[in-house]
Amino acid sequence: MITALAFSTIEAIDRDAWNACFPAELEDWNYYRAVERAGIADFQWRYLALYEDEVLIAAAVAFTTAYSLDTTVQGLGKRISERLRRVWPGLFDVHLYALGSPVAEQCHVGTAPHIDPARRVDLLQQLLRLARHDADQAGVGLLAVKDASHRDPQWLQVCQDAGLQSMPGLPSAELPIRFGSVDAYLGTLGKSTRKDLRRTLRGQGPRIEWRRSVDDLLPRMMALYEATLSRSDLTFERLPPGYFRQVLEHLDERAACVLYWVGEELVAFNLVLFDELRLVDKFFAHDLAQTREHNLYVRSWLANVDYCIEHGIPIYACGQAGYASKLRLGCSFTGNTVFFRHRNRLLDSLLRVVKLFIRPDRSDPAMAAAISEQQ
Repeated sequence: MITALAFSTIEAIDRDAWNACFPAELEDWNYYRAVERAGIADFQWRYLALYEDEVLIAAAVAFTTAYSLDTTVQGLGKRISERLRRVWPGLFDVHLYALGSPVAEQCHVGTAPHIDPARRVDLLQQLLRLARHDADQAGVGLLAVKDASHRDPQWLQVCQDAGLQSMPGLPSAELPIRFGSVDAYLGTLGKSTRKDLRRTLRGQGPRIEWRRSVDDLLPRMMALYEATLSRSDLTFERLPPGYFRQVLEHLDERAACVLYWVGEELVAFNLVLFDELRLVDKFFAHDLAQTREHNLYVRSWLANVDYCIEHGIPIYACGQAGYASKLRLGCSFTGNTVFFRHRNRLLDSLLRVVKLFIRPDRSDPAMAAAISEQQ
């Protein structure tokens, strides 16, 4: 007999049992505990678990929050929504229950390694039903799945069969590391991009430092973070200083902050997670003036590529933003789909219309091109 339970803390679930459901996942039990302890405002965490004879057999992360429907809108659409907000505050805000995490790119649903693959679809269906029940208990009408990966067709099918509406999510970018040197990597790029990057490498670059403890630098880091966030149209969560501190502490040898110095001034930092399989670029923050002078984004990109080459890491996972640059830099893209359904049929019908205007690829041609190149 299967028992379905939802918890408000991941500490209610055994660490090893959880990690067994998500093998080789950098965003593991320790990562989600770090996120939980970071104190990210306006989110409440949920952890969904299926047990059979008191053994964990399937699990998923979820959260509740007040969500702005125009979060993924950019350009003209964003300007229009901001004007409408001045007239009708809260117009686009809804209470949301979502499977996935605001600080993870994809909604991972895991099953224990001893489970027969033929049972997986049924277990995913039960997790989705548990999420709906948990949302109902919390009084939340809108249920969503944040970024279901196209690499998990079973999960996509389960969401579709449950009658959830769908729309394209932000594609995940990655760079397969198939070259033995940075120069060999540059040789795979287009002529103009290759020329620009080699010119950057010939110039005087910032000093690069890898650190696993940054308490003394957090005030400056947060100033860079806030400045970077203010320039972004795609803002979902706001990370507090505790996020960076907790991730570095709880992931130990699997996380680092890469620091970029011009003289004695910290001008950029890059939080990364890594193991022998991949390096995950979690967040890059920078001083815009120094970026223009020293091309800090490209410097950071090449430093990460070089680290992967040096340590034999085959995948550089580089996030869900900056699609124009990532197309030029040789990335491949994996699709993600957002699913949602409101239990109120009238509101669900309204969302069917709204989604036509809030699709992220409507306002970002580079993102639309990335979606068209999905694997």
